[in-house]
Amino acid sequence: MKEYKTDLIRNVAIVSHSGAGKTMLGEAFLHLSGGTTRLGRIEDGTTVSDFDDEEIRRSLSLYTSVIPVEYKDHKINFLDTPGYTDFIGEEISGLGVSDGVLVVIDSVSGFQVGTELAWTYVDRFGLPLFLVINKMDRENANFVKAMNTVGEAMDTRLVPVQIPWGEAADFKGVIDLFSMKAYQEGGKVVDIPADLQSQAEEANLELIEAAAEGSEALMEKYFDAGTLTAEEIMQGLSMGVQSGDFIPVFCSSATQEIGMTPLLDAILKLMPSPADRPAKTAQGVAGEEELPASDTAPLAAYVWKTTADPYVGKQTFFRVYSGVIESDNRYWNSTRQAEERFGTVSVPCGKEMFPVKVLHAGDIGVVSKLSETATGDTLSDKNHPVTIPVPEYPNALYRVAIFPKTQADSTKISPTLTRLCEEDMTLSWYNDPATRQTVMQGMGDQHIDVILRRARNKFQVDLLVEIPKVAYREAIRAEGSAQYRHKKQSGGSGQFGEVHLRVLPIDEEFEFSNDIFGGAVSSNYMPAIEKGVRNVMKEGILAGYPISGIKVSVFDGKEHPVDSKPVAFEIAGREAFKLAFLNASPVLFEPIMKVRVIVPEENMGDILGDMNTRRARVQGMDSERGRSVITAMVPMAEMLRYTTDLRSMTGGRGVFEMEPVDYQMVPSHITADIVAARQKEQEEEK
Repeated sequence: MKEYKTDLIRNVAIVSHSGAGKTMLGEAFLHLSGGTTRLGRIEDGTTVSDFDDEEIRRSLSLYTSVIPVEYKDHKINFLDTPGYTDFIGEEISGLGVSDGVLVVIDSVSGFQVGTELAWTYVDRFGLPLFLVINKMDRENANFVKAMNTVGEAMDTRLVPVQIPWGEAADFKGVIDLFSMKAYQEGGKVVDIPADLQSQAEEANLELIEAAAEGSEALMEKYFDAGTLTAEEIMQGLSMGVQSGDFIPVFCSSATQEIGMTPLLDAILKLMPSPADRPAKTAQGVAGEEELPASDTAPLAAYVWKTTADPYVGKQTFFRVYSGVIESDNRYWNSTRQAEERFGTVSVPCGKEMFPVKVLHAGDIGVVSKLSETATGDTLSDKNHPVTIPVPEYPNALYRVAIFPKTQADSTKISPTLTRLCEEDMTLSWYNDPATRQTVMQGMGDQHIDVILRRARNKFQVDLLVEIPKVAYREAIRAEGSAQYRHKKQSGGSGQFGEVHLRVLPIDEEFEFSNDIFGGAVSSNYMPAIEKGVRNVMKEGILAGYPISGIKVSVFDGKEHPVDSKPVAFEIAGREAFKLAFLNASPVLFEPIMKVRVIVPEENMGDILGDMNTRRARVQGMDSERGRSVITAMVPMAEMLRYTTDLRSMTGGRGVFEMEPVDYQMVPSHITADIVAARQKEQEEEK
């Protein structure tokens, strides 16, 4: 594969609801342009884009893959993103390094929730987009109906630049309104059928009017002359697309390779090159600076994806925003303040890698075996370090407690989880001190299942999961006091320590004070008493959860001139604290999540009813683009499997997001159940 200058490059993400045909669209582009000798099939696991074993097994895109298509002396880097909502992190990463988007719509299903989610992020990145009504050969395909579902849902202006020549079993091709020609399978060009001529002319007039609105000069000429030249039409449409004034609509059948040629032509003419996009804002030594997509600008390459493989090694995918990247050179990781040595730089095409000497500004490449670099890092010149901001990713929605299957697996669990999380910005893990569990969190059950299979197949680590415990906190509502004497005599030197203390609820995490007057207990024993108290706070008293929001005041005690030792006062302090805590109206506090649920209007009643069973406090109800939005405060304990439950209630059409906001007291009857369950666990452990 040859090198391409910035103005000859297009970076275009393909997004949709799962099953709309993104992967086959990329496959058709490759085959039509001569990148492959035959059209792959998802059913056979032979597509260039879905090459991972797990993708082939599930017949589903799980990762964003790069498909470079060389067409008419240009290179279009298509980024085929997953459509399943569990893998939204991959979609965000792909959109973050794109300059334009193809939103693919199923001609039968029309607008779907996955489309809306993708569209939200397209808007967030401010990217121009095309709408592609795909699978026009499907039974019950309806171009106008599918297009209208989008227009109604997104409240946006849609301008057809193609109309279908037949539908469903009668789908023969597309009528391109730019050239006023008909395109059939394989890009064959013929005249527009006579029965579609008037419809095509009417649609062509609407297209010219949309182009005229691109600028005042074009509008004036259109009013004066009544038409525009082909070049002026392209100019006006390009301005309208890039400003977002309207969205051009195409139609296709990727599996029959119908509509591919005019769509590729439109991408070259209407989609911006990296040089046409606004300069990238980066953080430099002196503050923010703008980085134009130019080979002569300071180097800035953003790492948007990494893959870890025990055989191939780590592969780092990056986009060059400015400057150039060359093979066999050294570059500065300004995020981690470390130098990296680059070996061969390649252009990825699915799982294949094509070596190149130079990647120009705007291009996407991959390099193997970098030691320090991870997703989200910026590579730059050591003498001109800059850092490109990382896109915002959604909070985790699904958590599992994870543990090794065997003792051999336990030694590899930490590095394996770390390497897996380096690949995915929506995946993370941590050791929860409150529950003493290793917790992995992601976007849904399918997301976690894929990660577990990847750990087993790629790293030979078997991991088991269970529902995680909720990280409750123990606290008190009143003042309580107690005393405890520790006395031990066993022939030799004895142990003696007596502690009187009181506990009080406070807003801070913890406070310890020595309020003894008269020297009943020497001050040098106070650290031992505090140590005993802190050890109990870690382990909990009521149900085995950490204690917080408490003040401990030591107000009296006794010591022995010979037998008193720090260890005696540590034990006495510990036991006195336990008794005082139980005398101070102990309670449990639970984490509360702010939850925002977006569902079709017909599911509103079911969701509200379900929320009531989850102890939710509904904060508000709203409507966005014809869909109902419910905001509520819900205990985390009630949300542990909500991703699965919501999909079941809405047929996969509902989505939600949540974030932790507060801790609130657990109702007494639920506290009793938690305490009883904890006591049962302790008995089983014994």
